[in-house]
Amino acid sequence: MASRLYNPFLDFKFDDDTCFLSGEVLTSRDEQIQVFPLWMMRKFDLEEKPFRMLDENIVNYKSLKLPCSADTAGLFENLESTVEEAMEQGYEAVKGLPEVTLFQWVAKILYGVVFNEIQSGVRQAMLSGEPMNFSQALVHKFRNLHSMLQSLRVGMEFENRNPFSVLVLPVDNPETHFNYRDEINTLIFSFRMNDFALIATLQDNGTHAVYHEDVLKAVAGQRLHPIQFEEICARYFYSAYLFNRLPEYTYMETPDKIYVEPMPLNDWTMKPIFDNWQVKTYGQVLENFWKPWGFTLFEIIKDPENPMSYLRNADGTFKEDIDLAKA
Repeated sequence: MASRLYNPFLDFKFDDDTCFLSGEVLTSRDEQIQVFPLWMMRKFDLEEKPFRMLDENIVNYKSLKLPCSADTAGLFENLESTVEEAMEQGYEAVKGLPEVTLFQWVAKILYGVVFNEIQSGVRQAMLSGEPMNFSQALVHKFRNLHSMLQSLRVGMEFENRNPFSVLVLPVDNPETHFNYRDEINTLIFSFRMNDFALIATLQDNGTHAVYHEDVLKAVAGQRLHPIQFEEICARYFYSAYLFNRLPEYTYMETPDKIYVEPMPLNDWTMKPIFDNWQVKTYGQVLENFWKPWGFTLFEIIKDPENPMSYLRNADGTFKEDIDLAKA
């Protein structure tokens, strides 16, 4: 039985004449969708704002597009409508969305960025006359991300556990604030607006939630100050860097649906799933996430055994009174 999953990585097909998700041949180059949702770009005036590519080339948000058939575009339109409505309502509505729905929404943006990065790399390789150098580990991750995103167009069931996790938290954001980050090498994404924020880890099989269990317990049921959410973000982005597995998934196709099962992350080496946490490196990450408040690395790791934190008191309880010396 021929696979119903389209795999553009077989022949590295990333042109504008093929639907990025289904592989259908397009009849016009006008068959495109935006990587970033139109409603989001308009709400936060992002269309003309700069977006930095990995090669340091600067484009704007609205220039990032995906070739997409009309049928597939209709599926994304329905997805965007559902997510937009929830995000406009706020935390409770977003928290109530199925995790798969949030994954599909995040994965389309993240893979859309990847697609544009690959297209840029292919163009540069053609101009230089040199073959494109692409990490096989990244190909492995992006291929799985693309396959799982196809859950939008084919029946798909994730067995035992979801390969991804989406953490949604209530945050006391300024009314017009928008904050977006991604790291395509580690497949992590964060987003903050209205009265909520989310962090998505797209191929960790839920391990980050276990790794940060003590912090998540401390903040459970609490409404966070933005500096507190950014601290959680810094922890997640750093631990995504420390995550040293390349997850494998089995895809079993039946006439009704495709079953996706994560393979165990433990291997014969018995090496821990995360590399050792280095306080100085974490401090550098946190310094970057805390830029709006002006804290320096020296301040953050002045006591290396107890780096600065706005999440917990000395006894481990949630820090409710935020007194920012620098705001």
